[in-house]
Amino acid sequence: MQDHPTASRGTVKKAETVAVAPPCAMVIFGAGGDLTKRLVTPALYNLVTAKRLPDGFRLVGVDRSLSTVEEWRASLTSMMNEFVTKGGGEFEADHIDQTAWRWLTDRMTWVKGDLTNPQDYLRLKEHLAGLDKTAGTAGNRLFYLAVPDRFFAPIVAALGTADMVMEPEGQWRRVVIEKPFGHDLASAKALNAEILKTLQEHQIYRMDHFLGKETVQNIMALRFANGLFEPLWNRQHIDHVQITAAETVGVERRGKFYEVTGALRDMVPNHLFQLLSLTAMEPPISFDAEAVRDKKAEVIQAIRPMTPRRAMKDAVRGQYDAGTVLGQQAQAYRREPDVAPDSNTETYIAWKLQIDNWRWAGVPFYLRTGKYLKRRWTEIAIRFHQAPYTLFRGTHVERMNPNWMILRIQPDEGIALQFAAKPPVLR
Repeated sequence: MQDHPTASRGTVKKAETVAVAPPCAMVIFGAGGDLTKRLVTPALYNLVTAKRLPDGFRLVGVDRSLSTVEEWRASLTSMMNEFVTKGGGEFEADHIDQTAWRWLTDRMTWVKGDLTNPQDYLRLKEHLAGLDKTAGTAGNRLFYLAVPDRFFAPIVAALGTADMVMEPEGQWRRVVIEKPFGHDLASAKALNAEILKTLQEHQIYRMDHFLGKETVQNIMALRFANGLFEPLWNRQHIDHVQITAAETVGVERRGKFYEVTGALRDMVPNHLFQLLSLTAMEPPISFDAEAVRDKKAEVIQAIRPMTPRRAMKDAVRGQYDAGTVLGQQAQAYRREPDVAPDSNTETYIAWKLQIDNWRWAGVPFYLRTGKYLKRRWTEIAIRFHQAPYTLFRGTHVERMNPNWMILRIQPDEGIALQFAAKPPVLR
């Protein structure tokens, strides 16, 4: 894969202000875990600062790792402060708005519970009923499953047994399921069948948090609302596409999860394929969820199958060793907690793939992701074909740089263009 030059930052037009969310109790299973700290809590904080959450909002933590809501608040506050000093998570600012943070922490409650104990679900049901009376949550429930995937189906079944997902008149109940949604096609279908025994389809949100990023949401607007770009978005004009998701953190305390998942399953079939499908999809007939999903599915179906022989040629797997990242010492993956000393689990994956359809035939797409890399960035870099050189032969212009469009997803969101121009001549 070729690297591309750094381009000047463009600007992204922000979405229009949306209405404040309705009152509800948001229940996080796995509230003491890494996902809650690194992603869910910073996202909720951002909603508070944007004034999107109502007074009738309560955040209910469920976990057996902590005993009180005070411990939970202290743990989350410590993590948010760490993001300010070291970076990470979804919190991109140099300070915490203490008023906003206090607004959120004041609305936190805690239910110590074992995910496998039916009695704890009944205690949670009573707790939520009390919030309806005292906090004005109006009977609305959002259950967020920030837990290992083996708990997805049991939690949904337990919620059904405790009668917490039936929707009374004028109230709603939703369940958010984080990745990985199965480990292969068979397990994904089996999980889907299990949760549909309890929930209706409209109640299920299969979550990929990359879709909430501003630049990701802007990809379709960039392509389909601008006559300048869409005519160029094909094999006649684009040389190749690079999609990168690089992290400066290691596996940290997620050794058990990562040993059975690895970089490929952790990032590629969800985050990177979401970016790939939005970049390569055909125009949908509308922006309805079903219409967009169908066009994204067409892209995935058009990916050329990866045979073992082709995988040896077009894919690279790696694992980080001991070294220095951002000036800090980093230990080797095999020395991380809960990692086998002879582990072959990949922490880096790079993959060249082809999309066999009319628009993209012959255009390689390069996907890469890894941990403990030199800097944190996620972007889609589109390189356009070089202009014919005949016109510029014998001049400095014939050595011009290639044209790039760079869609920065994080941490510095924006859209940039790089194109050639003649430098001024000093007279």
